[in-house]
Parts: sequence; structure tokens; C-alpha cells
Amino acid sequence: MERAKQTSESIELGIVLALAGGFMDAYSYVARDGVFANAQTGNILLTGVHISEGDYALALRFLAPVLCFSLGIMLSDLVHERFSSRIHWRQVTVLVEALILLGVSFVPGDLNILANSLTSLACGMQVESFRKIHGHGIATTMCIGNLRSALQSVDDYIVTHKRGFLENGVLYFGVILCFVVGAILGNWFIDLLSLRAIAACAALHFLAFLLMFIDRERPGA
Repeated sequence: MERAKQTSESIELGIVLALAGGFMDAYSYVARDGVFANAQTGNILLTGVHISEGDYALALRFLAPVLCFSLGIMLSDLVHERFSSRIHWRQVTVLVEALILLGVSFVPGDLNILANSLTSLACGMQVESFRKIHGHGIATTMCIGNLRSALQSVDDYIVTHKRGFLENGVLYFGVILCFVVGAILGNWFIDLLSLRAIAACAALHFLAFLLMFIDRERPGA
């Protein structure tokens, strides 16, 4: 597989962001009242379930992250359209994500709805800003689309025996694996640092920010 021409689509950055994606979901679910940072389908489902039971306060616990995830997507689009700087707009979003998650590490346990909303805000920014690896549509914050694409690639390889399809499948499965590893790391850090564990995920985003200073379009880079 050829080396990506842009760092924002590189495997290295994809690995870091997929680790962060799994980490954020594990953190919000395990440490912050069983709410998903990334899996908004689950949050929407649980919102509806609790509304049907008349428990509107509990419904809000799951609805707030959905709204903030949506806001994160919109903010990333605005940064893309309006921001002008020497650094790439995606670097701006990943740096903002890091700062948000660092702030979440200081949110006390009695404000979990705020912590989850901020974490989902960062997730929304990530899912909108980083949508490709090696030119393929790949999400670093969720797995269902990646799983479908991975299995489609395997099917295409079985039918055509073209190596490119097999490489694509390996790429998709690799991102899923990194997401799982991120969840494992998240759970370990929760055991070690409790609510401050998300600071380790902020460090992953800072690493992503630094990686994006590599100019792959420059000859010899």
C-alpha cells in the first residue's frame, strides 16, 4: 500500500485517532454514567426509551451528548470554511479536541452530563474532520461503517482475487482493532486515574496535532 500524500489521511494518524475514538467511548461509558461519546445511535435509542417511561431527566442525560456531537460536526465545518492560518484547519480541530478533553478531566463526577457533552463535542469534531485514510472513507470514532466496508472488501477479493481489495479489508479491520485497543487502554487508565483518565486521550490528540506538522507533499518528506 502506497504512502499517503497527506498526513491527515495517513495510517499513522488514523491509528492515533482510532485509539482516541475507542478511548473516548470507553471513558464516557465506564466512568461517566453509561453514556456513549461516539455511538450516538445508542444515545438516541436510550433517549427514546426513557421518554417513553416518562423519565425526562434521564432522557436528557443521553440527548445532550447527541446535540453536542451534532454541534461538533457543525463547528468543524465552520472551521473548514472560515479559518485561515499557516497550519491546516484539521490541526486546529484536533488541537481544540485535545483542549476540550483536557478540560473534561477536571469535571467532577456530579457533572457527568457536562463531561459527556463536551466529550461528544470533541467526537463530533473528529468524525467530521477526519473521514479518510488512504483515500478510503473510514471513521475513527465508530465501527459499524468500517465493518461493513471491511466485509465488502473481503467479498470483492473472493470474487476478483485482486490484491487491492484484500489490502482495503486489512485497512478497515486494522482501524477497528485500533478502536478496540483504545477502549482497552481507556478502561485501564480509568482504573489508574479515575475521572482524570481522559487526559491520556487528550495526549493522543496532541500527538495527532504534532504529526500533522509533517508535510508529505514536500519532496523528501
